[in-house]
This record gives sequence, C-alpha cells and structure tokens, in this order.
Amino acid sequence: MRYLAALILLIICPFFAHSQTYEIGGFVGGANVIGDVGNTAYINPNTLAVGGIFKWNRSERHSFRFSATYAKAEGDDRESSEERRQQRGYSFQNSIKEASLGLEYTFWEFNLNTGNPVSTPYLYTGITYFLYEASYITGDGVYKDYEQAGSFAIPMTVGYKATISTKLIAAVEIGARYTFTDDLDGSYPVKGLADAEELRFGNVNNNDWYVFTGLTLSFTFGREPCYCNF
Repeated sequence: MRYLAALILLIICPFFAHSQTYEIGGFVGGANVIGDVGNTAYINPNTLAVGGIFKWNRSERHSFRFSATYAKAEGDDRESSEERRQQRGYSFQNSIKEASLGLEYTFWEFNLNTGNPVSTPYLYTGITYFLYEASYITGDGVYKDYEQAGSFAIPMTVGYKATISTKLIAAVEIGARYTFTDDLDGSYPVKGLADAEELRFGNVNNNDWYVFTGLTLSFTFGREPCYCNF
C-alpha cells in the first residue's frame, strides 16, 4: 500500500505543484469606441468603465480569468481630427455590458507564495460577449436607439501587475476589443433595421472596436501549492 500511495502522489503531484491561489477584485478606468463616429484615437478614454474580476492562478506563468465590466460609450465628430467628420457633426451615446473569459499569460514567473515582492508584464485574450443598444443616425444627425443587441468580441489586453502586500495585487492595463458588429456608433443598424441600407454610412467593411484603460486591484486567497516533498 505504501508503494501504491507513493505512486498516486507522484501522478497527482504535478497538478498540485502549481499555485492554487485565487484572486478577486475590481477594475476602474475609462472606455472609448473606435468606429465611424467621433475621435479615431486608439487610446482615448472619454467615459467611465467599472467592473469585477476573478482569476485562478493555475501556475506561475498563466491564469484563467473571468471579468464583467460596464461602461458608457460615446463619440462626437467635433472631437475628431478629421475635417470631414468635424463638418458632418454626428454623435452617439451607448452602453456596454460585457462578460469575458480567457487566459492571462505572464512574461515572468509570478509566484504569489514566496512572500517576496513580484511583478511582471502580462497578456490576456479569450472570448467576450457584450450587450449594447442597437441604434441608427438619421440623415439630419439625430441619434436613436431602438432595442438591445448583443455580439461577441475578441479581447486583446496588455498590462503590468505587481504585489503591493502579501494579499493585494495592483495592475494597470489597456484592453482592446475587436467586435463582430459595426453598430456601436449607429453606423450599421442591425436586427429589425438590418435591411435599411439607407441608414448605413462610413466604412461598412470594418467592425467597431472599444478599448478599456485602467487599474485593477485584487485580493488573493486560497490554498498554497503542495510541492510533494518525499
């Protein structure tokens, strides 16, 4: 039995040789939309974004991550650097409610159980689903929303995180979402107005993007790793 128990421990040990620490926390920052209305700057937070985040630090190099974020989204042609948009003068206001699930990968080992300060840059990607208001803009520039819609997006996030105590981790990150819709700004109506070609404008071959820029603060908890020392 001793040898059988040792064999079982040897088999399961690799699965527990990684950190089993969890994190839960919040995100606060700004949001901006890159589309056919408003400023075209890639990073230009002009509305508030807030959310929550949960991570399972599966190893010193990667974590499974879930987040839920809410943000206002707005744009105004008068704030654009393009003269054509300034003359047109369109604007929009929307909201984004997203849930995102994926993998966070660190460039360096991020072991939360050594007791020493650690920090590292990281990347995150996965799949995002978000809700927004389907909308359109009339010929005289009036923005109107008419029903709730949803779409998927691909998150592409880069950040830098560091421990600030034995239980707290702070991070700064910029996360772009490539969406599978072109209607965050009302330029390509969907659902009940999907066939209304006269309401479409801008580059109909490019979908919208939105970007979150901000800070996260998370609290760590859970079981420390078992190194299976025999």
